[in-house]
Amino acid sequence: MADTDHCCSTQLIDGDGEFNVVGLDNFMRTTKFSNCGLSYAVVAIMGPQSSGKSTLLNHLFQTNFREMDAYRGRSQTTKGIWIAHCVGIEPFTIAMDLEGTDGRERGEDDTTFEKQSALFALAIADIVLINMWCHDIGREQAANKPLLKTVFQVMMRLFSPRKTTLLFVIRDKTKTPLEYLEPILREDIQKIWNVVSKPAAHKDTPLSEFFNVEVTALSSYEEKEELFKEQVAQLRQRFFNSISPGGLAGDRRGVVPASGFSFSAQQIWRVIKENKDLDLPAHKVMVATVRCEEIANEKFCRLSSDEDWLALEEAVQSGSVSGFGRRLSSILETYFSEYDSEATYFDEDVRNAKRKHLESKALDLVHPAYLNLLGHLRFKALENFKSRLERMLKEAEGFAASARACTESCMHEFDQGCADAAIKQANWDASKVREKLRRDIDAHKLSVRDAKLSELVARYEEKLRQLLCEPVESLFDAAGRDTWASIRQLLRRETETAVLEFSTAISSFELDQPTIESMLQGLRDYARNLVVKKAREEAGKVLILMKDRFSTVFSHDNELMPRVWTGKEDIKTITKDARAASLRLLAVMAAIRLDEKPDKIENILLSSLMEGTVTSPDPLASSTWEEVPPENTLITPVQCKSLWRQFKSETEYTVTQAISAQEAYKRSNNWLPPPWAIVAMVVLGFNEFMLLLRNPLYLMFLFVAFLLSKAMWVQMDVPGQFQHGTLAGLISISSRFLPTVMNLLKRLAEEAQGHRTPESPTQQQSSVAFQSFRNQSQLNPSSSIAQSSVSSNVSVSDSSVEYSSPNLMQRRSTKVLEAELSQ
Repeated sequence: MADTDHCCSTQLIDGDGEFNVVGLDNFMRTTKFSNCGLSYAVVAIMGPQSSGKSTLLNHLFQTNFREMDAYRGRSQTTKGIWIAHCVGIEPFTIAMDLEGTDGRERGEDDTTFEKQSALFALAIADIVLINMWCHDIGREQAANKPLLKTVFQVMMRLFSPRKTTLLFVIRDKTKTPLEYLEPILREDIQKIWNVVSKPAAHKDTPLSEFFNVEVTALSSYEEKEELFKEQVAQLRQRFFNSISPGGLAGDRRGVVPASGFSFSAQQIWRVIKENKDLDLPAHKVMVATVRCEEIANEKFCRLSSDEDWLALEEAVQSGSVSGFGRRLSSILETYFSEYDSEATYFDEDVRNAKRKHLESKALDLVHPAYLNLLGHLRFKALENFKSRLERMLKEAEGFAASARACTESCMHEFDQGCADAAIKQANWDASKVREKLRRDIDAHKLSVRDAKLSELVARYEEKLRQLLCEPVESLFDAAGRDTWASIRQLLRRETETAVLEFSTAISSFELDQPTIESMLQGLRDYARNLVVKKAREEAGKVLILMKDRFSTVFSHDNELMPRVWTGKEDIKTITKDARAASLRLLAVMAAIRLDEKPDKIENILLSSLMEGTVTSPDPLASSTWEEVPPENTLITPVQCKSLWRQFKSETEYTVTQAISAQEAYKRSNNWLPPPWAIVAMVVLGFNEFMLLLRNPLYLMFLFVAFLLSKAMWVQMDVPGQFQHGTLAGLISISSRFLPTVMNLLKRLAEEAQGHRTPESPTQQQSSVAFQSFRNQSQLNPSSSIAQSSVSSNVSVSDSSVEYSSPNLMQRRSTKVLEAELSQ
């Protein structure tokens, strides 16, 4: 293979007649010829040796065939057959350079390869260039005459030759105008055609039946190179779009797709090599074959353009046609009868074979219309089925009965349409279309059935969700020993009710028993999964529920009234009961118990966390519960232990506040010194007491001092000031002592004078400021209780002060623990 960039010139057949399969495959792959389909042309060139064939192709198609070096003498340059891609020509065009004829290398008698190569070129080429010298025109012994005889002779060896374009290229044109040269050349060609021996069938066949003869002339390349190139450029334009109607290429019957070109060329060359003298069919058979084929082709062409057929075909395109089979049978019978009449005297075997071929082609022509009609019938039947089924379902008819009735009626209509479309010339089978209709109907039935069943399933699933989610959540909020028993009872009751109603609802679908059982089980599984999902959601916030449970039990009595810490309550017992209640809630939330299998989770939690029983190994040092499958575990033992530790740390503050409230209550209701102090005062103060009894003046003085002290006590509200702490009370009393004393003395003086002076604005402002200070002191106490997040309800009376703890709703962040539980 030559070193080229674009044309990719390749030796197809060498001088010994060997076909270059590898080279051709490489050529097709390199030039992407295989992708051209039927859009390609083949141009071959024949002519005497050293007549400039390769030079002409190189300038005409921009190929790079090897050219003869005139300075080294005239000798054979092209050996065998070469091909190349014609660069820049559309469509894809292959140039074929044949070995020159009349070469001294092969001798005078060895013309076998010339005939074989000529036959090969005529078999596959669309255009054959005949390269000839201008001075040979009109000469009896010209070098081109043997070549033309060879071309015409081998043309007769083709069983079904196609019309080929012969383009005679007159080289080294003289001053004689082309319009004078062309008639002489055509006359020479006709003489050669007349003397060439031909089969009887083509004895009187004109040359134009086999060849389109074209003539062009070129100036001398050596003497007038520029003019030569200009003329070649003009000739090149004729090869563009050569295969289009009116193009340079001849009849393209039998053209193979580009992907099969390699195999086709190999087979043609093999037949030519093995049959040096091809045997033509017998005259009778040949004539019958050609003539019957002509008649058949003529009838087929008339059928293709028949107005009645075209109208019928157009009508079928838009919809179903009544009486299609009867009308089409009449049209076909007309042309088949005409063929039988005109071909009655030809060979029977050939006549029958061609009639069958005509029938096949005719039926192939009309069969698409028949299929279109069946398609319309199928579509119409399917649409009728859909509309009827939808109407019957809206009328509350049973699905299975409705589908069955609609199917029978629509299939009957389709069968009637098929019978009307059948023609008598063919036994076309509509069973495939009928089966397709049946499959479409079944598919639509299945689709509608699945949609209806999906709606039913979704409806009952939503019903179960409404009946289960909120009750289950409520049961978990009030979790106790009977929580899971109540959930199981609720799940069983609502599930069985829904399953019974659902079973009744799907009875009209006439499903098989396994499908029904599968759907019912799916509904049961959905209900169970709802409960399991809700349980997992509640388990994720178990710490909040435990603290709520603790707050409820700790801060309320048995009658759910807020607990008042009067000092008589046993906080230790109350705390234990509240924690036990929270621990029981944790035990309820630790695992899913929908299978009524007993477990020891509550006992393990109580013994390990409440009673502090130490066992080895630690039952909570595990990731699974005994007798509980892993898939039913909501909170692992390790997580329970961690939760309990966090729960205790977050509820200790509530207990501490309750203890502080009790102590505050005791202090506020016990102003007397301890009994032992009273006894000591009586014993040690006996002498002073007797002194007071002997001297009434002292007693009077003490009485007046008591009255003044009592007035100061009430005026300064000493108990109220000390409620918020000793330091706050001392500060408040010290700031109010002197103004209070002055106020009392002023009032006594006014009473002694018999009238009372109104308070000045300054005194009023002082009183208002004092009252504001009291309010601020009560709202912003500095004691440890006031600084906490828990406030106390304080009841103040003349005799006592009572404290009651609030309903604690404090919740600390539990994100880390909830993430641990979700795992």
